[in-house]
Amino acid sequence: MYVCLCHGVTDKAIRQAAQAGACSLVELAQTLRVATCCGKCADLAQSLLEAADRAPPTTPACLASVG
Repeated sequence: MYVCLCHGVTDKAIRQAAQAGACSLVELAQTLRVATCCGKCADLAQSLLEAADRAPPTTPACLASVG
């Protein structure tokens, strides 16, 4: 689903950014430009980022960092 309509950012892109190491809304804004225009997506983007942090690792990159 689209989270940021201004920049076409999806929930999948946010989860991928979290798996790649993004750990704050500021980092998401820097990498994806989410919440940098109208800001209406900031709360949902933050919620998705927090949920991704709680999710078990699912990619080889995440599994490699566990340990």
